[in-house]
Amino acid sequence: MTTERQKLLRLLADLSEQAPDMRLGQLVANIATLALGAKVQAIWDAEDQELAVAAHRLLDHYQRRNASVA
Repeated sequence: MTTERQKLLRLLADLSEQAPDMRLGQLVANIATLALGAKVQAIWDAEDQELAVAAHRLLDHYQRRNASVA
């Protein structure tokens, strides 16, 4: 397993904690869409690095949202 994939899997775990009601497939689809846009190919074509950047953006969004609710 590459270092990039390990980081991405950790990001998915962090996202799961921030959005516990969201299923894993939804998280993956959301970060793929953030990475490459709203197109079917995004799930298949997104590279790990692109997904990691999008996952960081989504995690930041959830953390800010959850902080404002608390």
